[in-house]
Amino acid sequence: MVATSVKLEYDIKDIGLAPLGKQRIEWAGREMPVLKQVRERFSQEKPLAGIRLVACCHVTTETAHLAIALKSAGADAVLIASNPLSTQDDVAASLVVDYGIPVFAFKGEDTATYSRHVQIALDHRPQIIIDDGCDVVATLIQERQDQIKDLIGTTEETTTGIVRLQAMYRDGVLTFPAMNVNDADTKHFFDNRYGTGQSTLDGIIRATNILLAGKTIVVAGYGWCGKGTAMRARGMGANVVVTEIDPVRAIEAAMDGFRVLPMAEAATVGDIFITVTGNKHVIRAEHFAVMKDGAIVCNSGHFDIEIDLKALKSVTDEVKVVRNFTEEYRLSSGKSIIVIGEGRLVNLAAAEGHPSAVMDMSFANQALAAEYLVTHQGKLEPGIHSIPKEVDQEIARLKLQAMGIAIDTLTPAQMEYMNSWTSGT
Repeated sequence: MVATSVKLEYDIKDIGLAPLGKQRIEWAGREMPVLKQVRERFSQEKPLAGIRLVACCHVTTETAHLAIALKSAGADAVLIASNPLSTQDDVAASLVVDYGIPVFAFKGEDTATYSRHVQIALDHRPQIIIDDGCDVVATLIQERQDQIKDLIGTTEETTTGIVRLQAMYRDGVLTFPAMNVNDADTKHFFDNRYGTGQSTLDGIIRATNILLAGKTIVVAGYGWCGKGTAMRARGMGANVVVTEIDPVRAIEAAMDGFRVLPMAEAATVGDIFITVTGNKHVIRAEHFAVMKDGAIVCNSGHFDIEIDLKALKSVTDEVKVVRNFTEEYRLSSGKSIIVIGEGRLVNLAAAEGHPSAVMDMSFANQALAAEYLVTHQGKLEPGIHSIPKEVDQEIARLKLQAMGIAIDTLTPAQMEYMNSWTSGT
């Protein structure tokens, strides 16, 4: 860990990893043309000049480009991790050394350190918070009420974080604007579906090196993350079972060709279990009891509460590390359950997270949402606000342009027809 005797300026694992981190950041940038264009404009216009900003994100090569864009916009930015196992230590080092961005994050930090970093971030007295899971905002409301007056607003990019913001609004404690980045079309249709789908399986394969073809993979939850995970698992040759609590999503999964079962039944047939619900204890003691010997469980939801590991440990005689980020729980019954990444985000605990091409759009949304909060300061009511459609459309247009894809435009006659009620059959 690195600190000064006067003030903790950054807290990372190894400053010497910076050269490797810079190389990897530059590689990721090859696939992030939209955020590059946003950063270039920000460098000229400085829309966040002097704004104190805290970003609580997974510290990856892709996040590095968001942090660089925010600094280019003139923001006085601090970056902390949004998950104890998601930080890429070489990236954290490069951001400090090569880009002058204070980072408080390292892979494997314990809960106390994670909480301390949140407090350090709030010591920055942020005017804008870019959150991933809503921990910084929740801590601000619960412990730093006096700082709310400084806040222009927050942006949130996860389903879990939006659920927490909605609960805050219902309870009357969300007294400032929050931008719902997660539900932007150019975020959840792509990041949640294609990003989570690919990176989740990437994490499982890196951690276990098992063949997915022919395995029965149980996907808990059929939101956009679940859809992507199920789709990619089927593409790898797995037999996919979906569990759901939402009847509409369950019908959708069935009509997409997946077998739909309650978890109590799925637990008896699954070889690999992936939770992507955003809820707690989706896999519980009664499910562990009926799983096959050697069943693999992992989580791709934001927090590590979807798998009830306390219940698993209560019936476990021994826990043994069998591969990097992979633990074998030897149960009292004699069988074993394999847990990947301590039940935390498997795509970041055991792999590198979403590919940069998809995070390009997500982080463009984050950067533009921060700009929107500043340019509309004093004009937005407290509560949750959607990304403006024109911003969403512009991000999609820039992405298509970078991909070399052209699309049609409406003719004058078509525009007239679409805006008229007098034209009939």
